[in-house]
Amino acid sequence: MKKDFLIKLDSQIDNYKLEMINMQRKLTAVPALDPESGGNGELDKAKVLEELLNENSFHDIKYYNAPDDRVECGYRPNLVLTVKGKNNNRNVCIISHTDIVPPGDLTKWDNDPYELIHDKEKDILIGRGVEDNQQGLVSSFYALKAVVDSEIEIPGDVRLVFIADEETGFKYGLYWLIDNHPELFSKTDLVLVPDYGSVDGDEIEIAEKSVMWIKFTVIGKQAHASRPLSGNNAHRAGANLLVRLDQELHKKFDAENPLFIPSISTFEPTKKESNVPNFNTIPPEDKFCFDCRILPQYDLEEIKNVINGISKSIEGQFGVKVEIDYVMCEQAAPVTSEKDEIVQSLIRNIKNVYNIDAKPVGVGGGTVAAALRKINTPVAAWSKLNGSAHQSNEYCQVSNMVNDAKVMARLILQL
Repeated sequence: MKKDFLIKLDSQIDNYKLEMINMQRKLTAVPALDPESGGNGELDKAKVLEELLNENSFHDIKYYNAPDDRVECGYRPNLVLTVKGKNNNRNVCIISHTDIVPPGDLTKWDNDPYELIHDKEKDILIGRGVEDNQQGLVSSFYALKAVVDSEIEIPGDVRLVFIADEETGFKYGLYWLIDNHPELFSKTDLVLVPDYGSVDGDEIEIAEKSVMWIKFTVIGKQAHASRPLSGNNAHRAGANLLVRLDQELHKKFDAENPLFIPSISTFEPTKKESNVPNFNTIPPEDKFCFDCRILPQYDLEEIKNVINGISKSIEGQFGVKVEIDYVMCEQAAPVTSEKDEIVQSLIRNIKNVYNIDAKPVGVGGGTVAAALRKINTPVAAWSKLNGSAHQSNEYCQVSNMVNDAKVMARLILQL
């Protein structure tokens, strides 16, 4: 009976394919950029999403608005759709986000990034946000719709949480919800964040590294390049600082943990700001950034002490001043146990749908799952993704979107 039911449920989800594509089209057409990215927030997209939910007879939708005076409406909308189940002893919560990153250089796109392209030959949808995170959002909704339409009794309440501000730090999204509406989350819930994945769909993220984003400003003295002794080249001092940081941090914090991909702590120089516009001027300032993803066993204060020591050494060697801005400094959250039911449920149901053996992993990239682990709520992050997020011509595999919904439907039914 169970097998026959699942065949029918899967067939129902397959039949939603065109509806899922249409939902992607409508969501893609409405940019939801954070103020840090020059946008006006997620409200317009939230309204479109609300309308789509209502059209499908889902009306228990609540707005949880995080105040933010940087956007026109004055708040960042977080939506929660709730469907009541038989009991509330073990509820299911699936969390996706509505905000996106900017499209970047438009010349790198083959089409308008906000106009969905359906490449039927490749079975893909192209547009900004289609994989990050609309694939997970759409899959979760149609998983719930399939279960409701099947008229089978749902074991526990189901909450689909559509959060704002995932791309720039969670402050007006999940962190705000946890601080102001903790009743939305329970340590007994089965919580899925469909915002991490591998091409094969065989990785279930249960742990994340600590994250540090650091901006260094090296201050020297401007001069004509033909008379370097009359100035103090901040660029040279900055270059030496960058190399010292790269070498010494990797050497001192060199532990490995096979759970994580990659298995080591990483300290990557990233953004480099321009200094002077011409060839023949010694720059008075040098600004660059590091993105550090650090194994949980290391205390970030210890990392800071090493960074401060290297910076002081550079100041003494070159006669410059080094300013350090820790833009983000997040100690790793507790690891979700491999034995937790959310992990075991995903392993079972990924096997059932995709016929692959998924394994728990730890990652360097941050997801909102970490916010819940910090309050000791077990959570797993999983989807079957192609890894095109944040790229030009971002795309979503239609078959992944459909089959992920089948996995989520089984999670909702707690199979």
